[in-house]
Amino acid sequence: MNISIITQERLLKAKLAFTPRHLQLESVTTLLDGKNIIPNTGDMVLVKVLKIGQYKALELANGDKSLLHAGDELIVCYGNLHIINQIEAQIPADLAPCHLVSASGVAAYVNYHHIDADASTVIEPIGLLADSNKRRINLKDFALPKLMSLFPHPYTIGVIGNPENAAQATTTEALIRGLTYAGYIVGTAKLTGVISRRDTWLMVNAGSKLTLDFTHAGFSSTYRISSDQIDNIIGTLITHLSVARLDTIVIEIAQDLSQPEAVALVSSRVLAKTVDSMILTASDAIDALFGAELLKRKKLPLAAICGQLTASSSVAAKIIHATGLPILDQKALRSKAIVDILQIPLPLQTIPKLTHPENKLTCNANLKKSNLYNNLYCVNSFSGLHF
Repeated sequence: MNISIITQERLLKAKLAFTPRHLQLESVTTLLDGKNIIPNTGDMVLVKVLKIGQYKALELANGDKSLLHAGDELIVCYGNLHIINQIEAQIPADLAPCHLVSASGVAAYVNYHHIDADASTVIEPIGLLADSNKRRINLKDFALPKLMSLFPHPYTIGVIGNPENAAQATTTEALIRGLTYAGYIVGTAKLTGVISRRDTWLMVNAGSKLTLDFTHAGFSSTYRISSDQIDNIIGTLITHLSVARLDTIVIEIAQDLSQPEAVALVSSRVLAKTVDSMILTASDAIDALFGAELLKRKKLPLAAICGQLTASSSVAAKIIHATGLPILDQKALRSKAIVDILQIPLPLQTIPKLTHPENKLTCNANLKKSNLYNNLYCVNSFSGLHF
């Protein structure tokens, strides 16, 4: 293993990607490289762009987007990635050249991609970021702390897609707008999928007061992670949203329901205890029927179906007949009527609030242990972009 000093000046000149946006540059003092270095998921790495391909721009930590050029130095994270019918990539076994597989800054080696897609952008790892103790810096180092909350979690709605690209983001955005319009204070969490600056902005602009994702639990991606790790993500994000005293929580689950990890996810007892209702997004009748049957079999509270299939009234009618569930278009999701459709309780501000002093002290004590404490409720400020 080779150890070299890196200056703050060089780090500041590098483009810090959106996925590792929680990184505190002052904690980085050295780079680790060599043939015996095996990268792990979440490891932060300084790379140089060798060849521009599919991703021609990088989503930055400050919310901007920057065009890429050969020779640019970037700070990204290692992570496995799978987007159904588009790309499958995994963390390489060494620091050999690999690919930028997400505009938000995920590094991996592409095993396959869609035949019509451009070749992936090629990057060359310069070294893993490390601190003064020569310890590699990982996304987990900046994860939210575990909390013990006595607050019950707010009414929680899960938006799950089948397949993975069946408009979960736009469904989540529309749902947040409808709930906000109805007077609810809404928080959101993205549990699986691919981190995207665009999706975060959609949630924030729709009215989400606290917007979290799996990077806040220390994960650069969720492909190939264990069911216990998924449960950890759910528990961490939902607890922090509950402490924020929201009226409702919307969680987005980007998952191809035909994959084994999806079956494990919908079988999670933690998920079952968390969601009060679920909305399935589907692109056609087959996806809708398959997804509805799977969620019913897992005894999850599926309340409605939406997605691209709403464009066809005949298909929608058949789905209603087969499932007995309402089909919601974007207009319905954005309306106050969504509260009655999902039977959501009244907003907290219309109910006398009971503050448990022990709970407040416990939560604050735990939060202060985290260097993210002062930024927890500044989630939607892209100036610091800790969240």
